[in-house]
Amino acid sequence: MNKQRRAKIEAEVLAAQTAIEALRFALQNLQDLATEEQDCFDNMPEGLQASENGQRIEEIAQAFDSANSTFESAIDDVESAIEEIGEAVNQ
Repeated sequence: MNKQRRAKIEAEVLAAQTAIEALRFALQNLQDLATEEQDCFDNMPEGLQASENGQRIEEIAQAFDSANSTFESAIDDVESAIEEIGEAVNQ
């Protein structure tokens, strides 16, 4: 690998790492929203929890939680791939 190609790869790895940091920030915000929705549901009286609105809030909180887990796994996978590329380039 020549210096020019190595420099391009290193620049792209750095850009990808920066993107991952932004994705982790977004994930944290989504996790905070999921917590807020769950707290909203948990603090409702039982009668309201059983209502259509209460059930909707619970479904939203569960959907956030599920999506956040998937999102976090995807970020971890991309991060691992980027680390592998970085290690291969620096050998």
